[in-house]
Amino acid sequence: MQCLGIDIGGSGIKGAPVATATGELTAERERLETPQPATPDAVADTVARVVDHFDWEGPIGCTFPAVVRSGVVHTAANVDKTWIGTDAATLFGQRTGRDVVVMNDADLAGVAEMQFGAGKGVDGQVVMITLGTGIGSALFYRGVLVPNTELGHIQLDGRDAEEFASGRVREDDDLGWKEWGKRVGAYLHALEDLLWPDLFILGGGVSKKSDKFLPSVDIRTPVVPATLLNNAGIVGAALMAAAAT
Repeated sequence: MQCLGIDIGGSGIKGAPVATATGELTAERERLETPQPATPDAVADTVARVVDHFDWEGPIGCTFPAVVRSGVVHTAANVDKTWIGTDAATLFGQRTGRDVVVMNDADLAGVAEMQFGAGKGVDGQVVMITLGTGIGSALFYRGVLVPNTELGHIQLDGRDAEEFASGRVREDDDLGWKEWGKRVGAYLHALEDLLWPDLFILGGGVSKKSDKFLPSVDIRTPVVPATLLNNAGIVGAALMAAAAT
C-alpha cells in the first residue's frame, strides 16, 4: 500500500508517497517553503500544491507542529496563532478534495522511527526529540505512543527549552556545533532526570549532521540519531494515513 505523507514544519512543507510496508519513499520528495505568516489558509494552499505535484488520489497523512487532538489544533508555538481551534484535518480535506488525517509532527516522526528506524525492537521507554524551528517530542513505552507531549517547553534557565537548544537557536545565535551540542546535552539531561528513558532518538534536519554535535552530548542515557533522518515525519504521516483507511 502507498500513502502520501506530508510533513509541515516551521520553515518547510515537504511530502512524498511512501510504501507503508517498508517505509521507503517511492518518489523524490517535494519541498516548498512554509508561507509567512503561516496562516491556516496559506498552509492549506501549500499542502494542496504538494498533493497536486504528485497528482495524488489516495490517502494522505499530515504532520503538524502543535498539539493536535482528533484533527483539531490546540497550540501554535511556531505557526500563526489563528491555528488554535482550527480543524486542520477538515481544512486540508476541503482544500485537497481528499481524506486527510493530521497528528503532531514529532509523534509521527517517532512512529516511523519505532517501526522502521532507530527505535525498532527497543523495549522500555523511548523519547524521540526533533530539533528544528522548535523542539518536538514523542514518548513511547513498549512501543506505544503517549501522544502530544510538549517536552520542548520545559523550562531551562527560566526559558522554554526550545529557546535554548533548538536548531533555529543554533543558527540565530551563530553557535558552533560543540557549543550547541552542550546545550542539547543540558536539555536531554533535564529530561532524563524527569523520565529516566532507555533511549533518546534525535531527529529533525540536524540529525544528518549528528557527528558534529553528538560527541558534545554527555549524559547517561544512550543517544542516537534518527535512522530516517529528516524523512521520518513523511513516513510517519503515511503510516498514520494507512492505519486510518
